[in-house]
Amino acid sequence: MKNLIIRTITGALFVIVLVGGIVWNPYSLLILFTAITTMTVWEFTTLANKHMHLHVNRFITTVAAAYLFVAVWAFNTNIMGSEVFIPYLISIIYLLISEIYFDRPDTIQNWAMAFMAQLYIALPFASFNTLCFISTPAGVSYYYWYALSLFIFLWSSDSGAYLFGSWLGKHRLFPRISPKKSWEGSIGGGLTALAASQIVATFVPFAESLTPMLSRLLWAGLALLTILVGTWGDLVESLFKRKLGIKDSGNILPGHGGMLDRFDSSLLAIPAAVIYIYTVMLNIIH
Repeated sequence: MKNLIIRTITGALFVIVLVGGIVWNPYSLLILFTAITTMTVWEFTTLANKHMHLHVNRFITTVAAAYLFVAVWAFNTNIMGSEVFIPYLISIIYLLISEIYFDRPDTIQNWAMAFMAQLYIALPFASFNTLCFISTPAGVSYYYWYALSLFIFLWSSDSGAYLFGSWLGKHRLFPRISPKKSWEGSIGGGLTALAASQIVATFVPFAESLTPMLSRLLWAGLALLTILVGTWGDLVESLFKRKLGIKDSGNILPGHGGMLDRFDSSLLAIPAAVIYIYTVMLNIIH
């Protein structure tokens, strides 16, 4: 009971902080996701060093990742031009060159995990900016609904998957990696996310120029893509932890594990949502 109470309180605070940070204004988004990127990359590189016995430069890798989010935010808000990415490029060069000066047997693995942190964590979080800042003829507008909906769909899918999986789950989805996930739970999660997408569509048009029916279909498509790719994201992180022989990626969130545990689905769902919105949406509207 005590663990359930702690898990519930932590989960509620997590949702409040995340939603508040996205909805409040562009600067709260900047502060929140720079912090999230920092903590997640630090956690990832710490796991690599501890459980793989590597020597990844945690400080530079983490600073580079956090800076990438800030740089993309500044670029998308038109505060700075493309020159904002120069310090990030310098940090990438440094991560490569610095290994020259250490005679280590794990040089290639250090490079691999440092750059995996950039591709697997930093880049998806940085691309989250493109879900929030939409270019219009009048300039750049802060439109948080695409970004917020992504988490609404993932959370509703998780809840539905847990309920349907507990009730009907018999056929394992991917027993080699995640023995608890079932096909029944995944289908239930998908149906729950679809229902959530229609609730969102009732109050928020996908784009102002679209008919209500087309708007509903596009929200449904985004929900399905989000939970499909999010499931793969969950499995990727589960495989990573299984290879390291650990249950949770950390303990920063009591009852919920670490930052990777909380954002595993979104790390793949964010790029998928960006692709969907900037291909499907733009093609339909224009």
